[in-house]
Amino acid sequence: MTEHLMDRRRAAPKAGPTPLGDRDVQKVTSVRDLLCRKGAPRIADIPPDVLDTLVMLPALKPMKRHDHVARALYDLAAAHPQRDAVSHALATHASDVARCWASQWVGFSGSDFAGQLQAARRFAADCHFGVREIAWMAVRDALIAAIAKSPADTVAQLVPWVHDGDANIRRFASELTRPRGVWCAQIEAFKTQPWLALPLLEPLRADPSRYVQNSVANWLNDASKSQAAWVQDLCTRWSMAPTHAATVYITRRALRTIQA
Repeated sequence: MTEHLMDRRRAAPKAGPTPLGDRDVQKVTSVRDLLCRKGAPRIADIPPDVLDTLVMLPALKPMKRHDHVARALYDLAAAHPQRDAVSHALATHASDVARCWASQWVGFSGSDFAGQLQAARRFAADCHFGVREIAWMAVRDALIAAIAKSPADTVAQLVPWVHDGDANIRRFASELTRPRGVWCAQIEAFKTQPWLALPLLEPLRADPSRYVQNSVANWLNDASKSQAAWVQDLCTRWSMAPTHAATVYITRRALRTIQA
């Protein structure tokens, strides 16, 4: 599919920019129209509704701004006859910003946690850190909803991820489930009962990747703000076993709030 899209892109005539005012975006009839569309050469050629959005964006925080753009693209593609092809083209685009937008579409889909988890995998393993960050944030709300129904079943779905050979996949499972996280809703169940996530944390206690180690340490540091005694006991238990350098690093960072 990607090769097909790229072939069509190369075959497109190299015409000059087409003013957006000459053709409404919602009337796009092929993937080639989307791939070959050029920006408006003058402000006067930008449709009023698009201009209103552009004027509004600077007033939003960066993540909200990103979310609005991704949502606008998702809504445009939703009614497109080649929606899946458009989605694939965005998800495999050379631009990491475009792939960030595509990863946010996972959260817009309305699928359950299992469905969103499967769809997010390609973005969780992306070569760019920004795409990987958006990937776990896109699935966060579905995760929280799933935990509310069955914490054990939800954690079980992520266990294969913490045993994956790709450090990016392992880190995704840890970062996605952080009790407090960053720029996202908190997971109350893991704030009050962090031991529910032990099936995810135990396999990562001596992970060789510093990327994963930092995430696990931050996970435990989050938990220490509401369950300090449990985090202290866990770190003590991990330290009593044959000590691995990775475990020493994780526990030291995990206890930084408690020991401050």
